[in-house]
Amino acid sequence: MGLDLRKPIGYFFLLLGVILVGQGLLTQGDTAMYVKSLNHNINLIWGVVLVVFGLAMLIPALMCKGGDGK
Repeated sequence: MGLDLRKPIGYFFLLLGVILVGQGLLTQGDTAMYVKSLNHNINLIWGVVLVVFGLAMLIPALMCKGGDGK
């Protein structure tokens, strides 16, 4: 059975992370938006975390012979 869940999980988290990083970069100067989070850009921080996790899922899946997880 050639089902490797690392690829769709990796693509999903990579896409979600890129969206959050973009949102964080676009709203970086909006200080009123980040008052509740102690002036931390949570979108940017978690976007980077999700991109790293997505890449951690994708890289081993794509490096496998044939990309099917075997």
